[in-house]
Amino acid sequence: MALTDEAIAKIRSMIQSGELPPGSRLPPEPQLASQMGLSRSGVREAVKVLESARVLDVRRGDGTYVTSLAPRLLLEGLGVAVELLQDDTLLEVMEVRRMLEPMATGIAALRMSDDDLDGLARILDDMRAAADDHERLIQFDTAFHRTVVAATGNETLTSLLDGLSSRTLRARVWRGLIEGNSAHTTIEEHHAIYLALRSRDQLLAQASALLHVNTSESWLRTVLSQPVRRAG
Repeated sequence: MALTDEAIAKIRSMIQSGELPPGSRLPPEPQLASQMGLSRSGVREAVKVLESARVLDVRRGDGTYVTSLAPRLLLEGLGVAVELLQDDTLLEVMEVRRMLEPMATGIAALRMSDDDLDGLARILDDMRAAADDHERLIQFDTAFHRTVVAATGNETLTSLLDGLSSRTLRARVWRGLIEGNSAHTTIEEHHAIYLALRSRDQLLAQASALLHVNTSESWLRTVLSQPVRRAG
């Protein structure tokens, strides 16, 4: 593992220095191992690790390339990690969302196109039609917030919030809202966010999003405090 870690560090250094820019092809494994003064097995394992992290793209029969290093690739694993988090840590995730999502929504108020806003209006109609179906609500809720955050034009922020907003977390919140007869109220919070965005009011959009995240966090706390119901 020490040799693998050293190989990972050296490849990362080559990428950071510009010696291996995005899209470039790595030297063949024997040449790369000789260049770094490491064993071929250590280099091979390092490549596997960096491939899993979406830093490298191994193309069979062609070679190994540095990916685009786009945030959507490098942060792709965040969503998988969030899905594995336990209850207390899920609440920490909501805390991070509370820090980021309202600010992103405020920025979106200044940058959203009319087409984006029209799309949000259609998603709101879909949410109202699915008010008692938590599976469909998860789908529309995800689309709503993804549209808003994507309008910031900040791919890193979009990828980060997408990873933090896992399907499991959303499912728990919406299930709790429906069981607590509060889904319609939360849908209206989405409507308030939409109206603030439509009016291009940055501060109102930020405040509306903060209220919405606080509601979601409150319901998640309620759901997590309930005993687990086991089948049978």
